[in-house]
Amino acid sequence: MSFNGLGMNLSNLSRLSNALSRSISAENMAGAKGKGGMATTEGASWSAAADLGQGWKTSPCVRIEAGQAFTVADIEGPGAIQQIWMTPTGDWRFSILRVYWDGQAHPSIECPVGDFFASGWGKYAQLSSLAVCANPRSGLNCYWEMPFRKRCLITLENISNERMTLFYQVNYTLTDVPDDCAYFHASFRRVNPQPYKEAYTILDGVKGQGQYVGTYLAWGVNNAGWWGEGEVKFYMDGDEWPTICGTGLEDYFCGSYNFDVNGEYVRFSTPYSGLHQVLKPDGLYESQQRFGMYRWHIVDPARFTKDLKVTVQALGWRKGGKYLPLQDDISSVAYWYQTLPGKPLKPLPGKDYLEII
Repeated sequence: MSFNGLGMNLSNLSRLSNALSRSISAENMAGAKGKGGMATTEGASWSAAADLGQGWKTSPCVRIEAGQAFTVADIEGPGAIQQIWMTPTGDWRFSILRVYWDGQAHPSIECPVGDFFASGWGKYAQLSSLAVCANPRSGLNCYWEMPFRKRCLITLENISNERMTLFYQVNYTLTDVPDDCAYFHASFRRVNPQPYKEAYTILDGVKGQGQYVGTYLAWGVNNAGWWGEGEVKFYMDGDEWPTICGTGLEDYFCGSYNFDVNGEYVRFSTPYSGLHQVLKPDGLYESQQRFGMYRWHIVDPARFTKDLKVTVQALGWRKGGKYLPLQDDISSVAYWYQTLPGKPLKPLPGKDYLEII
C-alpha cells in the first residue's frame, strides 16, 4: 500500500503526505477549512461569551431534543475518520449512534452510544486501549480507522424522553483510499435472559469479505458462582463447526482463572484487552454483578472471505463439578471490516428492552 495519510503510526509519523486534515464539531459543523469558531448569537454558549464576542467558545455543544436525530457529520469522500470524541448526557442506552457509508440506505454502524465506546452499563469506568478510551467523566473516544470513498454520514438519535447535550469532535482526513480498504462495521445485540442451553450470538448474517477486529461484552450475572466458562467460537466461510474455538471467556479476553486474585475480581485495561468494569451488588437494590470487557483483534484479526458468525456460550458451574448453562443478561458489540454492499444489521431492540434496570 502506498502511503497516503491512512494508517498513521509511530513508524511513519515523520513522512509527508498530501492528505488534508479536517475536523467537525459544534464550532465547525461542516468541517470546512478556515471556518471554525465563527458562531455568533446562535451559539449554545453565546451568553457566556457575550462580553468577548465571536471566536470565544460561543458554540461548543448542541442540544438534541427527545425523539430527534442530529447529524453529527456529513462528509464527501474519499477520506477516513480517524478519531471520534463524544460526551453525551443522559442515558447512554437511549442515544443511538448510526454511521452510513457511501450512500448505503442502511447503516453499517448502529449501537447505543455507550456500548459503541465499550461503556454499556451507563456508568463511567476508565478504559485505556488502542482502539477505544473512556476518560473522566464521560469522555468517550474511538480510534478505529474508518475509510470511505464517496460519503460518510454520522447521526445520533435521542430516543429518551428528555433533551440531551452533546459535545463532540470528529477528526478525519480527506485522501485517496486504496482499493483493498474495507468499511468499518459495528452491531449491537442484547438478550435478557439468555435462553437455557443456547449459545449467545455476538454476530451473524455477515456476507462478503473482511476481518473481525473486536468484541465488547456487557455481562450481567443472574446466578451465584463463576459465570465465564463458555467458549467464544468463530464460524467462517461456510463452517458447520468453528474454525476458531477458544477455551473460556476470561481466556478470550486475555485473562485467566476467573479474573480473580485472592478472591477478588481484578480490573485491568490494556492496549488490546481488558475487564475494565466490575459493578458489585450494594446489598439493597443493586442486586446483580455486572461486568464490562473488551478484546480488540488488532494484531490477530479473524479474516473471512464469504461469511462470518461469532458466538459465546453462557456457562457456569453447578454442584458436583458439572457445567451450568446460564440465563444471564448479555449485551455485545461486534466490530469488523467488510466489503460493500453489506446486509442490513440485526435491528436494535425496542427502548424498553434496551433499558438497563
